Amino acid sequence: MNKATPASEWMKPMPKAVTIDHTQAAEPVQHPQALLELAHGEARQSLLTVHGILEARLPEGELSIYEAGGGSTSFLPLKVLHRAHVTVVDIDEDQIRNNDYAQKAILGDIQTHRFRPNSFDLVICYNVIEHVPDVEAALLRFYESLKPNGMILIGAPNPRSLSGVVTKYSPHWFHVWFYRHVRGDKKAGLPGHAPFPTLFHPLVTLTNLEAFAEQHGLQMIYRKQYESPRYPEMRLRMPAFAALVDAVARAMNFLLPGRTDVRHGDYHVILRKR
Repeated sequence: MNKATPASEWMKPMPKAVTIDHTQAAEPVQHPQALLELAHGEARQSLLTVHGILEARLPEGELSIYEAGGGSTSFLPLKVLHRAHVTVVDIDEDQIRNNDYAQKAILGDIQTHRFRPNSFDLVICYNVIEHVPDVEAALLRFYESLKPNGMILIGAPNPRSLSGVVTKYSPHWFHVWFYRHVRGDKKAGLPGHAPFPTLFHPLVTLTNLEAFAEQHGLQMIYRKQYESPRYPEMRLRMPAFAALVDAVARAMNFLLPGRTDVRHGDYHVILRKR
């Protein structure tokens, strides 16, 4: 879910948003596969914590949710998803086609697409902002669309981690190779399938995102950096290679100041509109 396309695609002039009505789907698909497919580890535990916060703090009754970028997998808890009207906006036609849980899907650009103010209880942007050229524009659109006390859930990679640095400075063909031969994803790099080119706008860095939130009246109610799920995946699939990567990470942690753990390759953030 929630994947983006190369920067060249983002920069192209967008046609008028196309709305696709999924209301008449034959039967709902059960989710979230995202949680079921995560190896046991810090990523899975943090997502469970996110689910608990959403279930406890979202209002009762029918919910209005905006998913900024969305493919075939929902990261929302079932208790939330089953009482929500989900609107997804994505620039990639394949991702729109793959989405089977949103009631409305819009082919459009999350940086520029605008909804009426006070439209949504929750905006979710998961594994998307690292691919977006103008993250500030996207975040401002999210903020505008939120109801008072509405929340934004962001899941993103940490650019200052070991995996973030490798992703930023290695060529895209290497990312595809890693997904295919280390993760075992034979469809990696095909249309509509990860990995997607990563840009890492400055606001993807957690400290910058926190400053933006404070400046725009958003309260951070959850913030968690955690070990990338790639590590437990590698330990299961390729233990010798994983041991080598872990050894490199431990050496880097020893040399870096403070309690830095370069394996903390991802984070979850929940922001609340004051």
